Amino acid sequence: MQLYRFLSEDDTAAFCHKVTAALNLGWSLHGSPSYAFDAARGVMRCGQAVVKHVPGGTYSPEMKLGDL
Repeated sequence: MQLYRFLSEDDTAAFCHKVTAALNLGWSLHGSPSYAFDAARGVMRCGQAVVKHVPGGTYSPEMKLGDL
């Protein structure tokens, strides 16, 4: 089963830590990172898609992808 997550965070070290944690849990980067201005909050936001292959299993919207 192939899993997909999109990680986002304000442009701080917290974003890098979030992506690093996912990589260390077996997720892989997918595509280029994104960077955009959040006008409502007045901050820059970062985003990165990650994917992970998990043998077997059946996808369900109730899955907690961050726990896999």
